[in-house]
This record gives sequence, structure tokens and C-alpha cells, in this order.
Amino acid sequence: MSRHSSRLRTTAAAAALLLALPLSVAAAAPALAAPAATPAASATTTAGASTGTAASALHVELPRPTGPYAVGQEVLHLVDENRPDPWVPSAGPRQLMVTMYYPAHAGTGSPAPYMTAAAARMLLDSKLPGNTIPTESLTNTRTWSRADARPQGGHYPLVVLSPGFTMQRSSLSSLAEDLTSRGYVVALVDHTYENAGTTFPDGQTLPCAECGQLRTPEAWKGLDESRAKDVSFVIDQLTGRPHPAWQYARMIDRDRIGMAGHSAGGAASVPALLTDDRIRAGVDLDGTMDYEVPESGIGGKPYLMIGHPLPGAEDSSWTDSWPRLDGWKRWLTFDGTDHGSFTDYPLFLKGLGVPQPPATTMTGQRAIELTRQYVAAFFDLQLKGIDQPLLDGPTAANPEVRFNS
Repeated sequence: MSRHSSRLRTTAAAAALLLALPLSVAAAAPALAAPAATPAASATTTAGASTGTAASALHVELPRPTGPYAVGQEVLHLVDENRPDPWVPSAGPRQLMVTMYYPAHAGTGSPAPYMTAAAARMLLDSKLPGNTIPTESLTNTRTWSRADARPQGGHYPLVVLSPGFTMQRSSLSSLAEDLTSRGYVVALVDHTYENAGTTFPDGQTLPCAECGQLRTPEAWKGLDESRAKDVSFVIDQLTGRPHPAWQYARMIDRDRIGMAGHSAGGAASVPALLTDDRIRAGVDLDGTMDYEVPESGIGGKPYLMIGHPLPGAEDSSWTDSWPRLDGWKRWLTFDGTDHGSFTDYPLFLKGLGVPQPPATTMTGQRAIELTRQYVAAFFDLQLKGIDQPLLDGPTAANPEVRFNS
């Protein structure tokens, strides 16, 4: 099947954990094991004592980005006139919403929202039947991005981020902001009809047409292939000449492009690397490779795999693909994590009174910290050519990180 099943473990925890559970299995499983956030200056929550009595909204603050740059943000609506929507052909051409993050001048722009109210409501209602959690629990989230901030000068590598199946692009906001603060342009993509809800400029918020429809390995592979096409189209729009779709496209170094994603988004990096020569390096955050690495490899391109520990045998798509990766490669396991640990979602759980399952011992704050460290180190090495001893092997500072071979 896919890492959506082989990498997902369920546990009898509170219903709020369904925030991180794909819709296709939400009805059949009680909850996803996911860590709670810890109170800290860089990730704070306040709310009612339990999910059952959550009458007031959460106030979550994303972890502060660690790099030297302020973070600017702009949202793009991109339309692929040459490709009908693969899931709802009657909708016409494929349309995508993409959040662009870019190094900016501090003190410019206005606070950027975490997500739209309509998308937040669809997420909560679809994941939590009978939901009483206020929409503001998501829309009140403090980000570190500034809408319409004045961009820095210079050229920066581009990283395209793809979220997990059923998850909106906002789920990877902490990673996007941190990469940007370290000197990257980031394109964070919503894959329309593949998540709980995507809001478009005309006010429509489109639902998840594909949720519950992927029942075979071939269907999951088709999803990965479609996402790879989405990513290539986004790159086309951002780098096309003479009229790119983004006003600050001059910031992008067209020769330094990478891709990373969580779950299905990470899995889609394999077909993306195989079909688009512009993408030089890829990261898979806990995504089953439904589109497995072929025997011929991926053209020598560097690849980073980061996963959570499984209770039994390792995901066969990872063990089968690992020896076929024919370039620089690392396979890391973050002990104490689960499938949702690589996203923002664990930061919301403590305020909802959700206890951590026994196997999930890492806090949401720490999981985001480690994810940021290792993903940034990988792209610093592969796209900027900066040596990264962090990737050479285990370190005393990060005892939770295991290197596999």
C-alpha cells in the first residue's frame, strides 16, 4: 500500500489527533499517534483544558525561524491551461494555490495569516465529526511571515514543498519559514482536490475529491505522478521567461532547485526528480515510495529520507529503494516521533488537552527543530555547496537521530 498505511500507526487517543490523520482512514481508525507541543517562547498554546470543552480558541505560535533573514510571503493562483484537472476533469484546467516565501527586509509588510477561515473550517469539520473547536484555533496561529514584505536583493535557491495527502499546505509552514530565513525561496504547494480544502481568489474552497478514492498501489503511484506534474508546472511558472508568474522571480537561482515533502509529498519527489532535470535534490519526510526508485536510479541526484520508527518491519518501499539510490544519500530515523511529527500539527495538540501516546516521546517543538536542522543542512550541502558535518553521522546534541545504512 503506501506509507499512508505502512508508516501510519493508530492509537486510542483523543479525537483531535485526527487532525493529522488522512481522511481516507479517519473513519476506520481512532487517531494518529502525534506528539503534543511544549510551552516555550517559540511555540506556545493556550486553550481550554480538554477537547470536549474547547469553547475558546487556541493561540498557537509557530517556532521562530532560525536564520538571519526576515520572511516575506505572497500567495499565487496558478492555472495550467495545458492540463485538465486529473481528479475533477469537469472543473477545467488544473489550478493550484502556492504560497511563496522569500528573504525580506525586517519591519516591512504586514502579518501573514496561517490559513483561510474557510479552509480551517473544512479541515476541522472533515477530520472531527461533530467538531466544536473554533475555526480561530487555526486562523489565529502566529506565523513569522510578513505579507508583501520588501524583498532582499540577490539570488537564492528554490525549494518546492509538497504536503501530505489530505493535508493543506499550511501544515509545512514552520519548515517553509525556517528555510526562507536561512536564505531560500520556498514555494509551498496546495494540491487541489487532494486535501481538506483549498481556498481560491474567487472565494471558493474546494474539497478533497480524492479522499477515500485511492484503494490500490497503482492509484497511490498515480497520485505521486500527478504531484510531480504539479511541481514541474510550478517551476515553469516561477522560472519562465520573459514573464514569470511571480513578481519577485528574479530572486530565484534557476540552477539551484530542490524539492521536499511530507508523506505523499515526499513520495512525489521520486517521480519529480526522474522527470524534471531542473530539480537537483530531493527530501522524503516519512512518505512511502509508491513510485519506487527504479533499478537505474535517479540520475545520481542526492536524496534524504527521514522517517519515524515503525513497530515491526521497515517500509518495504524504503528498503527496496535505498540500494537503488545512486547519488549522495542518507536515511535517518527520528526516535520518539510518529507520522505527524514532521508537520505543524503537533503544536496544536497540547492546547486541546491531548495526551501523547506512549510511543511518541518527542515533543512537537523538538520534532520541528530536528526536521528544520536536517532538511536545511541537506539543501545547504546540495544546493549551496556548504559542508555539513551534521550529515556525517550521529551527534551527541541529537541523540534521537539514527543513521541507517
